[in-house]
Amino acid sequence: MVAFPEPTMVKTNGIEMAVYEAGPTGGLPVVLCHGFPELAYSWRHQLPALAAAGFRVIAPDQRGYGRTNRPERIEDYGMPHLTGDLVGLLDALGLEKAVFAGHDWGGIVVWCMPMLHPERVAGVIGINTPFFAPPPIDPITAFRMMRGEDNYVVFFQKPGEADAILARDVDRTFRFFMRKNVVTAKEFENAPQEAKNFELLRALQEDESTWRGEPLLTEEELKYFVDTYRRTGFTGGINWYRNLTRNWELSKDVEQKVNVPSLMIMAEDDVVLPPSLTEGMERYVPDLEKVLIKGSGHWTQQEKPEETSRAMIDWLNRRFTRQ
Repeated sequence: MVAFPEPTMVKTNGIEMAVYEAGPTGGLPVVLCHGFPELAYSWRHQLPALAAAGFRVIAPDQRGYGRTNRPERIEDYGMPHLTGDLVGLLDALGLEKAVFAGHDWGGIVVWCMPMLHPERVAGVIGINTPFFAPPPIDPITAFRMMRGEDNYVVFFQKPGEADAILARDVDRTFRFFMRKNVVTAKEFENAPQEAKNFELLRALQEDESTWRGEPLLTEEELKYFVDTYRRTGFTGGINWYRNLTRNWELSKDVEQKVNVPSLMIMAEDDVVLPPSLTEGMERYVPDLEKVLIKGSGHWTQQEKPEETSRAMIDWLNRRFTRQ
């Protein structure tokens, strides 16, 4: 099990946030933003690797997760709150700017940072999650039309329902979600349409012998996630999904341009966020480099930690002068 630091509790944007740090305080700050259902612990491999390379690495449990506060109101998880938390984090640490790296939902947040708070962002690293321009229609309507009521993003819109299913047996939930070698991009491409609707809550409740792939986490790593989510539940993280329509409406007034150096790390076999989604990103992210990590599914920084860290460090060393 990779050693993981104890957190510092930081006051930011009206909440207390648990922040895990490594590396020299004078190094270039790199803020690592996790997704769902993850924690700052998802970056356990990158903290020591980036710290050894001379960077100040900062990984928060984000709003609604882990040891960070979990506001009750759904509307307290919109993009202004999520990006505002990171601005307040920099303020609390006395930092003017940072490079922001994000995976899954964390990726959506870090691509929004230079549009909403350009003066605080030195660069962006997206891991699996590309820059998404606002769609022409409400994203929930689009998901419902394309993939039906049982698609997990649509199902998550019902307050309390998915929350209860995931919390019923947290150990089982994480054994289901945190798997590797589940499906290759080619296999997914040839699958029937009904297998592409991401009806994850339904699949979770099927017999475990039908689950594809193999466990990603060691027993010790699994215990860390399970113990945390038994205490917190899943509602805080799911509430991020319940703001998709609100975020879409707010985005209409924001210029869709990322004017900082950016790196896009793609995973060859992530069928939820496939590399094909990055096509055309340069229109919105002019200063963009792309790296493809072969043989990785969705949990890239945990599945392929050395490759992920190496891609991040190489780009950071080339694009930024050490402080």
